[in-house]
Amino acid sequence: MTWEEMVPLLGQATWETVQMVFWSTLFTVVFGLPLGVALVGTSREGLFPSRIANQLLSLVVNIGRSLPFIILMIAVIPFTRLLVGTTIGLYAAVVPLTIGAVPFFARLVEIALRGVSADVVQAAHAMGVSRTSIVAKVLLPEAKSALVAGITVTVITLVSYSAMAGVIGAGGLGDLAIRYGYQRFETPLMIATCVVIIILVQLAQTVGDALANRLAARR
Repeated sequence: MTWEEMVPLLGQATWETVQMVFWSTLFTVVFGLPLGVALVGTSREGLFPSRIANQLLSLVVNIGRSLPFIILMIAVIPFTRLLVGTTIGLYAAVVPLTIGAVPFFARLVEIALRGVSADVVQAAHAMGVSRTSIVAKVLLPEAKSALVAGITVTVITLVSYSAMAGVIGAGGLGDLAIRYGYQRFETPLMIATCVVIIILVQLAQTVGDALANRLAARR
């Protein structure tokens, strides 16, 4: 395969991967952020302590994190078909990608929020701030830098997951590598695919670090 033939394939596959990662990250933050807040809030020293709720949430998160992504993709195929009407393509891949990333991101949110000084929370309590307002106006703003770092790690993880999603015909760079690099023995295309994935990861890490550092400096 010539370079002229590879470029269009790489361009389309890269765009598909970017779309998968973007939508998966968006939904992961939407569902994972409240879950992480709930893990912290229901802990013994949290704002809404509840041992049973915390144990149940932790169990769900731990189960979600324990499942290998390749198995998870296959296990949720019926749910994916029910939700989007198909099990192939980039939009179908968003479902298992999100399900796989939410527990992972929730733990990162939990770690970020636990890093907020207890003195800040106590000061807000002393001023009569409600518990929900403490979450929205104290915990989350104070943890912005750590949360951005968590999102960055999640994006990089989703890039890796999206490559594995190529096994079930999700499209993107993983699918391209399997169809051409593995099944047709197009080694140069396989190498080019790996290089593009590395570039995407480095770009995400650089942008995420820069944003996290800026937020930390403002704080």
